[in-house]
Amino acid sequence: MNGKQLSAAAWICIAALSVIWGGSFLSVSVALREVPTITAVAHRVVWAAIALWIVALVRGERPPRDLRIWAALAVMGFLNNLAPFLLQAWSLSRIETGLVGILNATTAIWGICLAALFLADERLTPLRLAGVAVGFLGVAFAIGIENLASFDPRSLAQIAVILSTLSYALAGVWARKTLSGLSPVIAAAGMLTGSSIGILPVAIAVDGLPTLTLAPSTLWAIGYYAVAATALAYLLYYRILALAGAGNLMIVTLTVAPVAILLGAATLGEALPARAHAGFALLAAGLLLIDGRVFRWKTRRRPDTTAP
Repeated sequence: MNGKQLSAAAWICIAALSVIWGGSFLSVSVALREVPTITAVAHRVVWAAIALWIVALVRGERPPRDLRIWAALAVMGFLNNLAPFLLQAWSLSRIETGLVGILNATTAIWGICLAALFLADERLTPLRLAGVAVGFLGVAFAIGIENLASFDPRSLAQIAVILSTLSYALAGVWARKTLSGLSPVIAAAGMLTGSSIGILPVAIAVDGLPTLTLAPSTLWAIGYYAVAATALAYLLYYRILALAGAGNLMIVTLTVAPVAILLGAATLGEALPARAHAGFALLAAGLLLIDGRVFRWKTRRRPDTTAP
């Protein structure tokens, strides 16, 4: 993490991405009322891939020709799209959207751990280690300590969300290892293409041919989570990366959860138990410890009391 000063443009992009991603859980929940899980994910990756390839072509960018790059993009598509999208979609039909948003913040915790294991330039300092411990304690609170001992469908759904965040974190390491130097738009479009090729035959075999003869609310939900929460979100993500650096992306991880909680409460009447909010508070504290900028800021602001 870094303490790079954020510009007004960076804050606007962070706020926009937080709202967009926070609303993705709600939109997927709405679509799942009418569309089977696998088909719902197929809609997400196919339409997002088409949208991003249009952006790439308008920008004058072309698909890669190296088959090794396409193989790396296919793995990236599984880790960053198919596995987490399927796990979270399955979970959203069983638990509250706000709770999924809270548990989704675990991505940053896993990211720190896996980066320390697989990337030579990432170290797990004592402060980061403390943040990881506090973060996982927050996850345990959010799930409910008592639920960890009884694997009912609800607790399994929460564990599925945790597994999805582990997949996201693995995708980050894989991208650093194999996709450095590739255009962000091409990388996003390529992995979504790989995801589309992988999931479409499965969706047709399991759910039958997809149809767009759906309720208007379902169509709006699919359009939102495919075009806005996936295609546009990737463009905003890389824009924030350029404006603010990788460290400040953790701010989005923290701000997505409150948006998901508020939207779930306002539109679906969801009410999370107190332990879920306590878990999020601990998780946020863990992420702030990992970030470390609060402590650096206090050190810089501490007045010099020594005599001249």
